[in-house]
Amino acid sequence: MNLDKLARRTVLDIKPYVPGKPIQEVKRDLGLEEVYKMASNENPLGPSPRAVEAIKETLGDLNRYPESSCYYLKNKLAQFWNLNPENFIIGNGSDELIILTLRAFLNPGDEVIVAHPTFLIYALASRIEGAKLKIVPMKNFKYDLSGVLNAVTSDTKIIFIANPDNPCGTYVTDSELDDFLNHLSQDVIVFIDEAYYEYVDHTSDFPDSLKYIHTRPVIVTRTFSKIYGLAGLRIGYGMAHPEFIKYLDKVREPFNVNSVAQIAALNALEDGDFIHRVKELTLQGRAYLSKKFEQLGLEYINSVTNFILVRIGENVDKLCRYLLENGIIVRNMKGWGLEEYIRVTIGTDIENRKLVRLLANYFKKEVEP
Repeated sequence: MNLDKLARRTVLDIKPYVPGKPIQEVKRDLGLEEVYKMASNENPLGPSPRAVEAIKETLGDLNRYPESSCYYLKNKLAQFWNLNPENFIIGNGSDELIILTLRAFLNPGDEVIVAHPTFLIYALASRIEGAKLKIVPMKNFKYDLSGVLNAVTSDTKIIFIANPDNPCGTYVTDSELDDFLNHLSQDVIVFIDEAYYEYVDHTSDFPDSLKYIHTRPVIVTRTFSKIYGLAGLRIGYGMAHPEFIKYLDKVREPFNVNSVAQIAALNALEDGDFIHRVKELTLQGRAYLSKKFEQLGLEYINSVTNFILVRIGENVDKLCRYLLENGIIVRNMKGWGLEEYIRVTIGTDIENRKLVRLLANYFKKEVEP
């Protein structure tokens, strides 16, 4: 059966996003009993304990459709961020909010600007929606906002900014973002993806991006998939002007966020002790791995997230296979066009030390584990 003539033209040349290998698949394929996944920026400590307890109490109601407007979660988030419930939209992961923004605002012939390298879904979803895509290379693995401004035309409709960026782990500063927006037309939507916001050891130069949503067509998105440990439930949220949110709601599927995810997020938001523990683990692990990469003679990009981009060299495939066979999954970055790099999620102390031992053995170098 040949469906090429029937398929949407924008889909014909799409290369699907390939997620990181799941632990069970690696165990099954390689016959391993112990596998550590350090590839998908997941929380190594598991989900928020408060969320888990709350989930147990909801399981008897799974025969009912979820509350479509996410009323309680929106109100809790409004209190948390000192906004109004009308400033929020909840998505099936923050990925869905990318799609909803494109669906609500993109017309034929409109341009979308993305950086490279960055989160692949921006370009993928834009191409599916038929956007004219412009790609602005990063400078030293950091957003080139002046280059983005130079790329803007009268057809530009949406600009995506991941802050901090995935896979680079770098961020745009407050002054850089301020200057960028001051020179950008009010007719251009800026999508600021802050999936790793909670991991940043907030310094004075990290932007308070919420200040822009009241006066500009800006949407800021965050997620419960990372520090809150709810990646398996797929829930994220966006913050924008109520008029902006109204358009997203017009194209949102009813019941897009399941009831278990809603109750889990509601309770995870209050799990301050767990969040503190995750952040401390991440900061310690990031410092440890950075130091060990230096001792191994490996270049890496300074990160403010829960992952580090590391340059390996020409034999990335060989190294990834070696690590896999020894029970460590890392992300081969060839899919991003980073032929010599891997991305390593910061794990527990046990996971980090095993990775260092394997790297030391692979590169035949003496490093204290």
